[in-house]
Amino acid sequence: MSEREQSLFDAPPMGEQERMVEAILFASAEPVTLAELASRMPHGCDAAEAVAHVQKRYEGRGVRLHQVGTAWAFRTAPDLGYLMQKESLEARKLSRAAIETLAIVAYHQPVTRAEIEEIRGVAVSRGTVDQLLELDWIRLGRRRMTPGRPVTFVVTEQFLDHFGLESARDLPGLKDLRAAGLLDNRPLPDPNAIPSEEDEGATDQADMFEE
Repeated sequence: MSEREQSLFDAPPMGEQERMVEAILFASAEPVTLAELASRMPHGCDAAEAVAHVQKRYEGRGVRLHQVGTAWAFRTAPDLGYLMQKESLEARKLSRAAIETLAIVAYHQPVTRAEIEEIRGVAVSRGTVDQLLELDWIRLGRRRMTPGRPVTFVVTEQFLDHFGLESARDLPGLKDLRAAGLLDNRPLPDPNAIPSEEDEGATDQADMFEE
């Protein structure tokens, strides 16, 4: 008997593997990767196949198995999200600079600070970037192989999870953002004028960044 055949023979039935996947995901506060699932399950288990079975079984239910980047987590069905809203929402206030910087990172990642400033037409303060890093919505990416080797920024799985996205490819288009009122039709800033963003006011984003 080959090693693969022996492993399959020793592995628990697929139904039991599905139960294991459910238990691990329900108990985890964060999305779990296939590698992490496999490391917790008995030898010979097929974590990927078990996840596929669980995902299919939860189709049309009140919760569904949702992929977040390379990890998996149970999430409320999108059409039932309104049931989870609180009577009183705590608004997170992000400056216009932070909102625009986050959007640029999401749509242009990996992107350097200089490239963000070029797109926005204004200098990006350290506080703006620090705020997004503290929210765990952006993180440092690889350094560019250019003079000075500047660091790049990319969005995190926390960002994708917060907005119900599997990957950055699922971000809405510019027309959709404008239709939803999340982008205005302001003319592009003059790239030759680089004012400071310190005077930009905070924008109440309760609807977009609610708890």
